[in-house]
Amino acid sequence: MPDHATPPPPPATLLGPLEQLPDPLPIPTIDLATPPLRACLRPPGSKSLTNRVLMLAALAQGESRLTGALTDADDARQMLLALTLLGAGIKRTGEDEITIQGVGGRWPVPKEGIALDLQNAGTATRFLAAASALATGPITIDGNARMRQRPIGELAAVLPALGLQIEYLNTPGSPPLRLTPAMHTPKHVAIELQTTQSSQFISALLMLGPWLEGGITLRLQGEVTSPPYISMTLRLLDRLGAQVRMSENLRVLRVGPPTLRKLGLRAFEYAVEPDASGATYFWAAGAMLPGASVGIEGLSADSLQGDSKFPELLERMGARVEATPAGVTTIHAPQKLTRIDADMTDMPDATMTLAAVCTFAPGRSVLRGLRTLRVKETDRIAALQAELRKVGVRVEHDVSEDPDALSITPPDTGIDCTPAAPPVEFDTYDDHRMAMSLALIGLRRPNCLIRDPACVRKTYPTFWADLVRLYPPEIVP
Repeated sequence: MPDHATPPPPPATLLGPLEQLPDPLPIPTIDLATPPLRACLRPPGSKSLTNRVLMLAALAQGESRLTGALTDADDARQMLLALTLLGAGIKRTGEDEITIQGVGGRWPVPKEGIALDLQNAGTATRFLAAASALATGPITIDGNARMRQRPIGELAAVLPALGLQIEYLNTPGSPPLRLTPAMHTPKHVAIELQTTQSSQFISALLMLGPWLEGGITLRLQGEVTSPPYISMTLRLLDRLGAQVRMSENLRVLRVGPPTLRKLGLRAFEYAVEPDASGATYFWAAGAMLPGASVGIEGLSADSLQGDSKFPELLERMGARVEATPAGVTTIHAPQKLTRIDADMTDMPDATMTLAAVCTFAPGRSVLRGLRTLRVKETDRIAALQAELRKVGVRVEHDVSEDPDALSITPPDTGIDCTPAAPPVEFDTYDDHRMAMSLALIGLRRPNCLIRDPACVRKTYPTFWADLVRLYPPEIVP
């Protein structure tokens, strides 16, 4: 553990291959007495869009060309490996470009079946479980220890409507499971779903619609989980040529094959926009550092991602938002942040980012709509409680008898940001979003360290190198 009286290490500590970074990783503070921070970045491609586009291209007829896809992150690598095993032809044709030769709507799986180990890639696990209905043989889906704890039972329970036989190989409701398709998929599928633990269950089903002769219709009862991610799937399918219909409240959803073809999608070209969830960390830094201005390129007003609305929350906390027609959205920091009461239902992945901002906002902030956070890479509500407590921030859940809300209250005198602040090592729980969010606190509070910094490889392998761009250029090698 470094002596907390010594100066923080230079930003060069954050550079280099992930596997060679110090563990725990010291986060240098940014000197607020230096000239105000001015930065503009473009995060890597959206994880959510990448995994959707990869699977649709792999099922399509012909060769698709993708640019900007997040191919170097763990989640995408797991998806790419699985799609290759399922028969898709994948080639990297440029630094920012890949081509995918699709299977024409049917995975060529041998009759004895194949096994897919998807580690902790939740998106790939849910999407490929449903897509097993389009295989010629059985598919076994498994993952690491955490994935074996994550739920899939709500999705698996409706997959028999697609002709799939489901066999749990360990714990009912969680991977591993073996999915055996019928000889012929149904012509039309209509499914009614109650409130789900993940919107990925719904997206997984919707993406099969182009390959079902009569399409697929979903009727959603109860609370609709993470509506922006469902809208993302529907808008993407519409852009790629599928027939898409939806009710205004997303209660009735229908996806079918293109009007001019009997089944399936044709090959396509698609440019994946930057990851809005990744952008939230830098927008947040722009709000947390007095005098700072931090912009993000490539996320325009017609972004498919719900997290692209994150600047609106920072504006409510006192930041000024500037958006240009060229697609650059800049956050200008206020001199003092104000507390917030925010519903995070539409952007749950940004909850940890906003929580980090709230630790520097005097008073009690309340974040609501957090039901899905308990079944992510870790129980993020419990993790936030444990980690923010280390810097004196009180986090309480079950606010006003709402089990899906938490409050964040910094000390009355604020977090100790003096050079003598005692060292704090933040645990990250093998959760990329915990690591990136907690690093924000270290930009202002001295002597913060991040354990297992390499866990960001899951969705943002260049995060630490991008974070260096927030430091004054004269101290960056």
